[in-house]
Amino acid sequence: MLNKIIKLTSYIMLFTASIWLSGCDAVMLNPKGVISVQEHNLIFTALGLMMIVVIPTFILTFIFARKYRASNEHAKYDPTFTHNTLVEVVCWGVPIVICAILGTIIWSTTHKLDPYKPLVSDVKPVTIQVVSLDWKWLFIYPEQNIATVNFVEFPVNTPVNFRITADAPMNSLWIPQLSGQIYSMTGMQTKLHIMANEIGDYNGNAASYSGAGFSGMKFIARATSKRDFDAWVNNIHTLNNPLSGERYLNLSKPSEDEPVQYFSTVRDGLYEDIIMKFMMPGVDLTKPHVHMDM
Repeated sequence: MLNKIIKLTSYIMLFTASIWLSGCDAVMLNPKGVISVQEHNLIFTALGLMMIVVIPTFILTFIFARKYRASNEHAKYDPTFTHNTLVEVVCWGVPIVICAILGTIIWSTTHKLDPYKPLVSDVKPVTIQVVSLDWKWLFIYPEQNIATVNFVEFPVNTPVNFRITADAPMNSLWIPQLSGQIYSMTGMQTKLHIMANEIGDYNGNAASYSGAGFSGMKFIARATSKRDFDAWVNNIHTLNNPLSGERYLNLSKPSEDEPVQYFSTVRDGLYEDIIMKFMMPGVDLTKPHVHMDM
């Protein structure tokens, strides 16, 4: 009888979970980056440790409910029972051990997966400057002197160094299959290091609500071969579409569901001046950049 109850409960939980998750794309369960793989392993390690307590608790709940039901006249009734050393040791000892193990793992991985920590690789990294706007993402490639809107491309198995700021309300950059999220804030720069280990297109989005156009603030992160990446950069250079200071000011105005755009050149120091204008109000993006150390 007990086995039938447990099996029926499992089916009910599975059916309920399938309904709740039917509209979800569990991308975090399908990691494609060096960082996301480690985050995936951490999640399931923590889940497995917690199940040591959760599973026995569910099983014992049904056992006690059946054994001590009102109709069971053979169950021992002892109103004087107040203490059992073995029960106390198990109920307190097991969670303490689990918390100690989880704490050790989290302490280690928190430092190991620090988003500011550069990834170790023999391949030269690609630096990409990111600006969150209302309601779009601007990606600037300082070494390639190009820029894109709502699309970012980089070579596979190559470290990508994101330098992130905002020229709109605070937001958060997130590519679930490749990394964790990191905030973008005006007048500040945050960092995120990622590396894709498979070629493909990965969905990126804004993970922090920022107003009316938030739901459409999405982009594609494409990991390609080094040859395809170089060809893509060269193709953008053939376009006659420079990102000047004036063009940027127009681009930064609020807009929803902005299409992908490519810019063949970028105003010198644009990213730095976007940050500095919040600390030095006299910065004019329509004028030449004054070089300073960031």
